[in-house]
Amino acid sequence: MTITTGAQVPRAERLRGGFQRRLLLIFGMQLVAVVVVCLMGYYNVAPAVAVVLLIVIVSGLTWLATERIWRQVSALARWVGDWKEGQTDLDALQSDRLRQTDSDIATLARGFHNFASRIAGYNERERNFTRDASHELRSPLTVIKMSTDMLSDEAGMSEFGKRSVQRIRRATREMESLVEALLILAREADNGQSEQEFVVNDVLRDELANAREMLHGHPIELRLEEPAKFALHGSPRVFAVLCWQLIRHASQYTGQGVVQVTVLPGMVSVSAVAGGEQVPHAAGQRGFEYAIAQRISERFAWPLSLHVQGGNRYVAEIRFPKPMPVSA
Repeated sequence: MTITTGAQVPRAERLRGGFQRRLLLIFGMQLVAVVVVCLMGYYNVAPAVAVVLLIVIVSGLTWLATERIWRQVSALARWVGDWKEGQTDLDALQSDRLRQTDSDIATLARGFHNFASRIAGYNERERNFTRDASHELRSPLTVIKMSTDMLSDEAGMSEFGKRSVQRIRRATREMESLVEALLILAREADNGQSEQEFVVNDVLRDELANAREMLHGHPIELRLEEPAKFALHGSPRVFAVLCWQLIRHASQYTGQGVVQVTVLPGMVSVSAVAGGEQVPHAAGQRGFEYAIAQRISERFAWPLSLHVQGGNRYVAEIRFPKPMPVSA
């Protein structure tokens, strides 16, 4: 079957008619033939053996006619099953072509062709965005980091200047983490190149060290408790970004006090208790950080839940369906 689009589709519609009408015609003719044969047998025009034989022949012809029409549907189904992401030409998906085109099949083929073209366009825009964003955003951040390192080594800098450099450095690291999280979410799928087996506890220790530096100057104390230890197969950077977003959200929720990260069997929890008379934000105000963390958890099938206990205790829990024991 040569499936066409554009100006040739209306001509096929005029020539072939609807798929439903053709099936109705076939089964209508079968019904008429069976009724005629039964009447012939009832009035002894034909013997019973001939009546049964005629019914079998009519049924067989009906099956052949139906199978010939359904062959076009099967061919299109094979085309769709063989389609690979990025292909837009349906002729490239199947070497055998059916010789006739039904209007309904042509409509399905045209719709699938448009869908495949749109998917290819989405993929191209995704690749362009991730490539451009990765270069155009990370390059200025690298320049800012190098400049702040050079400024911090300047002799005779005032205390105000040193504090300003530290703030710029922390803001740059937060921006790097945010860009990395957005790029993770912008990609359609992980290609597996960054996946490896890693120990959750080790990644959390490194991430909390970075978090303490970025939260320097804030009345936030970060703690890590490790009653359990396990490993995961995946991207350690994605896991670190997810935990950092939850730590940021917990810090903004409590304002001041203790943010505690706890490693439990197959689960990591981030909890925060408001210190002093600090009034925590409302539980419904989940913020941008939690939205990013939730999208990352959905992408990598790491269920995330958030609830507030006692009115001032924030608890976020990440569960990992396939934790692995830590090898010696």
